[in-house]
Amino acid sequence: MSGLTEMMNIGREMARKLESVGIGSAEELQEIGAKQAFFKLKEVYPNVCLVHLYALEGAVQNTEYNRLSEDTKKELKAFSDFLRG
Repeated sequence: MSGLTEMMNIGREMARKLESVGIGSAEELQEIGAKQAFFKLKEVYPNVCLVHLYALEGAVQNTEYNRLSEDTKKELKAFSDFLRG
């Protein structure tokens, strides 16, 4: 199993938060996906924001989060807005 910090966009702090919600490896993050991981994080860390979701998606896609397509960013923003109510 690969470590989370080996993934693009995932630093030690993000890895620690992911581990605290039960996501302990790169494989687990890829399996669960960025949206579900963000949802789990949001339940425990209500201050996580859209940039965190972008970072998670970038990690899953193995790309820098600022290089995500505009369509992907729009979809992720809509998901984040939905969670905010």
